[in-house]
Amino acid sequence: MERSLYEPNLGYYERTPKNIGRTGDFYTSVSVGPLFGDLVAFHIGPYLERLGSSDSVRIVEIGAHEGRLASDILHALDRYSGSSTLDFRYLIIEPSKTRRAWQALTLQPFQGRVEWQESLPDSLHGVILSNELLDAFPVERWRWSAAQRRWIQLGVDWDGTSFHWANLQTQAPAHWDLPDSLTQILPDGFVREDNPTARRWWNQAAQSLKAGLLLTCDYGSTPDALLDPYRPQGSLRGYRRHQHVESLLETPGDIDLTANVDFSSLRLVGEHAGLNTVFNDFQRNFLMTIFAQTVNKSDLFGPWTAARTKAFQTLTHPQHLGHAFRTLIQERRI
Repeated sequence: MERSLYEPNLGYYERTPKNIGRTGDFYTSVSVGPLFGDLVAFHIGPYLERLGSSDSVRIVEIGAHEGRLASDILHALDRYSGSSTLDFRYLIIEPSKTRRAWQALTLQPFQGRVEWQESLPDSLHGVILSNELLDAFPVERWRWSAAQRRWIQLGVDWDGTSFHWANLQTQAPAHWDLPDSLTQILPDGFVREDNPTARRWWNQAAQSLKAGLLLTCDYGSTPDALLDPYRPQGSLRGYRRHQHVESLLETPGDIDLTANVDFSSLRLVGEHAGLNTVFNDFQRNFLMTIFAQTVNKSDLFGPWTAARTKAFQTLTHPQHLGHAFRTLIQERRI
């Protein structure tokens, strides 16, 4: 999955910045327009002010793709009264030279205010954010064997002509043990995913954050949904031209691959690292909370035009992006 998405010159996210949006393969909240960035900026602005003027204050984005969310946030912070005087830098964590070039082109108006690194710094004050990042982290795929009463990890093999799923001998996590009442009815071949890479990354981000917020919006699951009867083949799926792709292994590098994020496990990782959970719910409720704040401070946020209202409906309606995405925000207080 990692190579299919990120292999230099060949991976899905390495070949073109135009695979997101109406003419691409899938939508994100940023595809709807600048409103998502406006709302996020309105939410994080007070936290930046609280941290005060310091060379160490950063907005750190991971998974910036071509830099549209960064541009929307920076434009919004400049519009809000007083925000243009905030002493902070926008840091993008980007190991790919290709995507760095896309981002630099998008962010030309903010030259000198944006910087890049390949990995997270060890210590920072500010806001670490990502949008639809963790769902594209490589997952482990596990299939239930009713005959053996155990989970079998699936790998990918090559037979000379095509890729296919292959059984591995990995031991399943101990906490996956199921009660007998469930193992007796769990269908043979039922699939679930695990994403230790996402948990390791969240722990690293939490450890590096010395004061401020850790925020992500993404496709999400709770622990109950990890054994979702409506997803007997798991949540790992592919997209091409806004349609589901049945065969995930047929054309690696040509389709988007995504899997639901286990937000409950991320929450526990962050709390174990000393963060306080501020929000863990549907993206709809997160944006509705910010909306209420903008109404009381319309002089800062600006008017709710017809275009903004239409975009807000797309971002929050349950049949659009409102329930497909969840938001997790954790804080390390000053």
